[in-house]
Amino acid sequence: MTETPTLENDFIKLLPVKSSDADSLFKAVTESINELIPWMPWCSKEYAFKESLSWCELRERFWKNRTEYDFAIRDKSDDSFLGVCGINKINMQERFANLGYWVRTGKTCQGIATAAVPLLAGFGFENLRLNRLEIIVAESNSASRRVAEKAGAVREGLLRKRLIVHNKVFNAFMFSLVREDLLPV
Repeated sequence: MTETPTLENDFIKLLPVKSSDADSLFKAVTESINELIPWMPWCSKEYAFKESLSWCELRERFWKNRTEYDFAIRDKSDDSFLGVCGINKINMQERFANLGYWVRTGKTCQGIATAAVPLLAGFGFENLRLNRLEIIVAESNSASRRVAEKAGAVREGLLRKRLIVHNKVFNAFMFSLVREDLLPV
């Protein structure tokens, strides 16, 4: 089942990325370009609106084809665009996937990504019937590591030379979430 459930908490909501999000996405990326470039292979100083539009259109196709699920993170009170999170690299045979997130620079350090992770993970476990979600974080990306830790993901180890971003090789931490991690104790 991959219908769009209501994914929200007291202050954010997650909505499937649509082509109509391209302008909001472009503004968020432009605002955050210096913080995104080191960690996102798709980001560069030359990032243009056409890339946002193309990316959003592709997300709609992926959703329709049930191959990737990307969500706009929006403020529940005013619907402003806060960032993006998603599930990709889905392996249905082994029932696991990658979980990723980023928040626009002007809204970081407010718990937004930390709040989005369990909402997104719940979608993966309930709607996609996954058993495991993995968060791969460059060793030197302390902000993303903190999000994974605060969201309750378990750090499983350091993977040597696991990521390449802009031809630069990084060691990366492997974090995981399983359904039981989201259950109250």
